[in-house]
Amino acid sequence: MQNQQKPFRLITIPVSHYCEKARWTLDILKLPYIEEPHMPPFYRFATSKVGGGTVPVLVSEDRVFTDSTDILKYLDSISPNEAKLYPIDFQQRQEVEELEELFDEQLGTAIRSWAYVYIIDNSQIIQPKWTQGVPFFEKLLFPVIYPAMRSLVRKKYHVKVESAGQYYAQIESIFAKVSDLLVDGRSYLVGDKISAADITFASLAAPILQPPEHPIKSSDSQQLPTEMLSKIKKFQETAAGKFVLNLYKNWRRQRD
Repeated sequence: MQNQQKPFRLITIPVSHYCEKARWTLDILKLPYIEEPHMPPFYRFATSKVGGGTVPVLVSEDRVFTDSTDILKYLDSISPNEAKLYPIDFQQRQEVEELEELFDEQLGTAIRSWAYVYIIDNSQIIQPKWTQGVPFFEKLLFPVIYPAMRSLVRKKYHVKVESAGQYYAQIESIFAKVSDLLVDGRSYLVGDKISAADITFASLAAPILQPPEHPIKSSDSQQLPTEMLSKIKKFQETAAGKFVLNLYKNWRRQRD
């Protein structure tokens, strides 16, 4: 059991799917925390004060975790056996960790870059996504910092129209892999209970599936480019997409 007396601090960009991975884990394990939401680039001021860089950052009473997987493994380590998100069985744990790494390193990055190809130039879409829940002064400064951040996002995440097909193929390949796993009728990716693999896949796939139970409001479909929207609907209809939407419906328990 945890020895933490005070709520955890979770520093986030609310719309980030990697932050959703950490947020969902805290929620499902029913661990008390205070989310500190910021928009780019202001999150850097908060994370740098505790020795972090990118988000999410989890601050406990005696340690700081600066990677989403490290956050999950730590939270799992202080949770009771019946709540574990990493199986005790060695082989199953290895399967969960391999899937989590695949989703972290390939799916999450491809979805982020693919989505930004379509929306990074549309400030009407970006503004509510970047500013939901952040301090008021950050919202006020959005028009000032958006042009510079737009250029930085393009460079950092290799957001290029000519690369959209490559990102799409990568997403499609991983969705196919997950769909193949589900062919046997299993309820979860590994074992007979929800695990870090399920939460990671669902969280990182959420931007391309738009589950209504997601704590961060989804984009107005009327604003999204027609081509992007049609591909979102295509992914929603896959076995992997339906799996994620079902996980959000049944397992995305948020704090009261």
